[in-house]
Amino acid sequence: MNAPLSGIIRDTSGQDIPVEKPRRRWLPIAVGSIAAVALLIWAYSHFLSGTHRSVSGDRLRIAEVTQAAFVSDLSAQGRVVAAVSPTLYAPALGTVTLKVAAGESVAQGQLLATLDSPEVTNEYAREDSKLQGLRATLAQEGIDVETTRLQNKQTVELAKVGVEGAERELKRAQDAHQLGVLPVMEVDRRADELRVAQVKYAHSVEENKLKNQSLDFQLQSRRLEVERQKLNVDNLRRRVDELNVTAPVAGVVGTLNIAQRAAVAANAPLMTVVDLSRLEIDIQVPETYADSLGIGMPAEVLVGSKRVRGHLTAISPEVNNNIVTGRVAFDDTVPPELRQNQRISVRIVLDQRDSVVQLPRGSFIDAGGGRYAYVVRDGVATRTPVTVGAVAIDRVEITSGLKPGDHVVVSGDDAFESATSVLIR
Repeated sequence: MNAPLSGIIRDTSGQDIPVEKPRRRWLPIAVGSIAAVALLIWAYSHFLSGTHRSVSGDRLRIAEVTQAAFVSDLSAQGRVVAAVSPTLYAPALGTVTLKVAAGESVAQGQLLATLDSPEVTNEYAREDSKLQGLRATLAQEGIDVETTRLQNKQTVELAKVGVEGAERELKRAQDAHQLGVLPVMEVDRRADELRVAQVKYAHSVEENKLKNQSLDFQLQSRRLEVERQKLNVDNLRRRVDELNVTAPVAGVVGTLNIAQRAAVAANAPLMTVVDLSRLEIDIQVPETYADSLGIGMPAEVLVGSKRVRGHLTAISPEVNNNIVTGRVAFDDTVPPELRQNQRISVRIVLDQRDSVVQLPRGSFIDAGGGRYAYVVRDGVATRTPVTVGAVAIDRVEITSGLKPGDHVVVSGDDAFESATSVLIR
C-alpha cells in the first residue's frame, strides 16, 4: 500500500540534452548603444537643468553680424512752420480800423490797420506846441544875450577910453610941471587918476569874461531844454506814426485777433503776418537722442516722393515730457507744395562711418538695454555680453562682444527670460 514514491516518479535526467552555449556577439553593441543613449539623456537633462527652457526658432529673428559702412540717423515727425511770423500789437489804447482781411497777401510796408487814439495824438500836439514855445524862448534869449554882450563890450571899451584919457592928462601935467606952470601935487593927482582908470579897465575886462561865460551857460541850458523837449516830441511822433500799422514783412495775413472798429487796450494783439517764403520744420525727438544732436547736422525732409536737403538750426535747451524740440531749415528753395502746419517726416544724419561692426536693429537693444545679446551656435542661443555704440533707425553699432559672421537673435528673445542659454527647436 505504501510503496515509496521513488518507485513511482522518475527523474528527468534521462530527458536532459546538453546544448552548446552560443557566442554573445551582440553584447558590446548593446552596451555601447545604452551608453550613448544614457550620455545623450544626461547631456540633454544637463542642458535643460542649465537653461530651463527651449524656444521654437519660428518665433525668433536671427541676423548675421556684418562689417560695412554705418549711417547713424533718426527719424522724426515734424510740423511745417513759418520762420518769420510776427504778431502785431496795438501801440496804444484806441479804436482799430482794419484795412485787410485774413488770408490776404500783403507787401512789406503795406498799411494793415489804423488806430484812432486821442490820448496819443493830443499829447503829441501838446508837447509839440511846448517845443515851439521853447524854441521861441531860446531865440528871444539869444537876442537878449547878444544885447548884454554888446553892453558889456561897451563898458570895457569905455573903461579903456578912460585909461587913454588919464594917460594924456598925466602927460600934459608932466609937461606943465617941467615948464614950472603946475606944481608937483597936480602931477601926482593926474598919476593917481590914471591908476584908477587902469584898475577899472582891468576889472571891466575880467568882469566881461565872467558875464560872457554866464551868458553862454544860460544859453546852453536853454538849448538843452529844447533838445529834451524835442526828444519827447520825436518819441510821441513815433507813437503817432505807429498808429498806422504796417506789414513788417511780405506775406499773408494770418489770424485777426480783433473785429472791425473794435476798441483795444495798449499792447493787445491785432493780427499775425506769415512769411510763406521762409518755411521751416519743428521736430520732436526722443530724449535718448538729445546728446547726439548738434546744430548744423544734415537733415533730409520727405516732401511727397521727393527728398529735400536741410540742416538742424536750433535745439531746445530743455526736455519736456521726454521730448526735445528742434528746428530744421531748408538748404535750398522751399518746396512750393508745403503748407503751414503740414505734418512731414524728417531724417537727421547723426553719424556716418566706414567699416563698422553692426547688426540690424531689433528688440534685443531694448530688452537688455544693449548690455547683452544671444549668439546662436549649433542650435543653442548663448547669452553674450556686448557693448553697443551708435544706434540708427535700422542698424546698431557693436563695439565689443561680437565679430563679423556671428548669428545673433535680434528679436523674439523676450521668451528667453534672461536665461544663460536656450535651446532653439
